[in-house]
Amino acid sequence: MALGIKKKDTVAVLSGEDKGKRGEVVRIFPDKGRAVVAKINLVKKHVRPTREKKGGIETIEAPIALSKLQLICPKCSQPIRPKMQFLADGTGMRVCRKCGEQIL
Repeated sequence: MALGIKKKDTVAVLSGEDKGKRGEVVRIFPDKGRAVVAKINLVKKHVRPTREKKGGIETIEAPIALSKLQLICPKCSQPIRPKMQFLADGTGMRVCRKCGEQIL
C-alpha cells in the first residue's frame, strides 16, 4: 500500500473529533494503516505505579487511520494528495499537485 505520508510530515485531519487540526507525524504503522500524530487523537490511559513512575491517569496520543489524514504542502500550505514522479535513475519523489513543488 503506497502511503504518501512519512514520519515528520505535517498532516491535516479530515474527519472525526479533531477535524481541521494540523500536526506532525510521530510514528507510522504501515501494516495497520495508522499513524500517531502529535497532539491529535488524545486519549486517557490508566497507568499502574512502578518504582520509577507514579501511577494515575495519563493523556497519550492514540493512532489515527491514514485515510483520515492528508499531507500539507510545505510551500503552499494546502492539504494535498502527493503525486509520485520518478527520476531517470528510478528513484521516486513526492510532488505537490497544486504548486508542483517537490516534497522532501
